[in-house]
Amino acid sequence: MSIHSRSIYDTLKRLNITLPPVAVPAAAYAPFVKNGTLIFVSGHIAKREGRPWAGQLGAGLNTAEGQQAARGIAIDLIGTLHAAAGDLNNISRIVKLMVLVNSAPTFTEQHLVANGASDLLVEVFGDAGPHARSAFGVAQIPFGSCVEIDLIAEMKTD
Repeated sequence: MSIHSRSIYDTLKRLNITLPPVAVPAAAYAPFVKNGTLIFVSGHIAKREGRPWAGQLGAGLNTAEGQQAARGIAIDLIGTLHAAAGDLNNISRIVKLMVLVNSAPTFTEQHLVANGASDLLVEVFGDAGPHARSAFGVAQIPFGSCVEIDLIAEMKTD
């Protein structure tokens, strides 16, 4: 393992992040799909104390809470990505995030909520972390969750 390779796991340890196991899908879909060098990770919802973190941003939840939820989802996504890649050191780039925010009609800070996930991915993956991103306000998310995020990553070819 190269020094760069170890740095991802060293960063996780420094941040006191323990990767969770891959969540069991709620229906007939896979937690991730590999296609060539790309890994498509299915949407993960926000959880608190192991249960869906229900609520709506702008109506009971504030932007800081949304960022915390998005950060927690990013940890879950990294856990699934670890299972998909076998080793996070095999990831050459985080390519894209799609962030769905359960939002009141007047809430307009979906992009700030999404920063909770984006910032952690950049901190963990360094130069491979910056990614394209979409952030949407939606009327509802499964289980009433406040945020859902999916991810696309690229694996190294060597």
